[in-house]
Amino acid sequence: MWQGLLLCALVSLAGIAAAALPGLADSGVSPLVFALLMGLVLGNIPLDRLPGHLSRLPFLEGAGPGLAFATRWLLRGGIVLFGLSLTLEQVIALGPRILLLDLLVISSVLVIGYQLGTRWLGLDRETALLTSAGSAICGAAAVLATETTIRARPAATAMAVATVVLFGTLAMLVYPLLYPLTGMPEGLFGIYIGATVHEVAQVVAAGDAIGPDALANAVIVKLVRVMMLVPFLLIVGRWWLSRTAEDGGENAGRPARGMTIPWFAFGFVGMVIFNSLVTLPAALYQGLVVTGQMALTMAMAALGLNTRLASLKALGVKPLILALCLFTLLVLGGGLASLALMG
Repeated sequence: MWQGLLLCALVSLAGIAAAALPGLADSGVSPLVFALLMGLVLGNIPLDRLPGHLSRLPFLEGAGPGLAFATRWLLRGGIVLFGLSLTLEQVIALGPRILLLDLLVISSVLVIGYQLGTRWLGLDRETALLTSAGSAICGAAAVLATETTIRARPAATAMAVATVVLFGTLAMLVYPLLYPLTGMPEGLFGIYIGATVHEVAQVVAAGDAIGPDALANAVIVKLVRVMMLVPFLLIVGRWWLSRTAEDGGENAGRPARGMTIPWFAFGFVGMVIFNSLVTLPAALYQGLVVTGQMALTMAMAALGLNTRLASLKALGVKPLILALCLFTLLVLGGGLASLALMG
């Protein structure tokens, strides 16, 4: 297994280094994205075109088991440790209306996105669900967690992650421009950011561009959205099983499986509770956070290495159209919902 894990680690370190380069460090783009892109490039290089001594390297020949371990177990472990970024006190601080706002945004984007993707755009269910989950909840982490629950194809997962990166990056540029036009107080605009921007890192970048009050509220509201990943996975696992049964045991051409219980989601909740009750030494806490981030980065690298560009090309531009529609819904509908519930 070491060949694949070594390859993932090297690609991840390269992604982390790229994210720290001057000009990129302040962009808000996560190292996970760079690891995915680098893995995608490396995974699509034909080995028979490499010089002989490179094409015979052990970690290129026998990477499969390690890549499978990274996309399954490192991903789940990283999501569990991601729970250390949230405490129950943070959730309670903003009151029940924040929970209602996040529920409204998530449910609207999921339902509209799935219906729009499958019925109007003709996308397969996996791509529509993964793209909607990434827009609705917490970006790439939601895509990867959903992929683990429904066991989606790597190509559909990679495309969904790409849409999150594209429109989440666009949000970091658009929201600061919208702020003076909305007339919202800084704190309320921060709530709007947290309820509608895709990734945690993108929320931080957009909130910081507005001000400290906006940043504080944006992060808390976003982390509440992250926490809603757990009930979503439980619901979607049961729902996915019922849909495959209705299809006569097939979905996207593959046999249906029994319901996958996302045990790692309970680990995530456990970490949130633990982080709320126990104060770890700073060095240990930081070490666990870095370990979780590294695990997620390696999982993203493995996803890129396992994805073939021909599979992405077959999906076409429809996932991007769906993601654009959901981005518009988040910007416009999320703004109105924030004003109605929190204004």
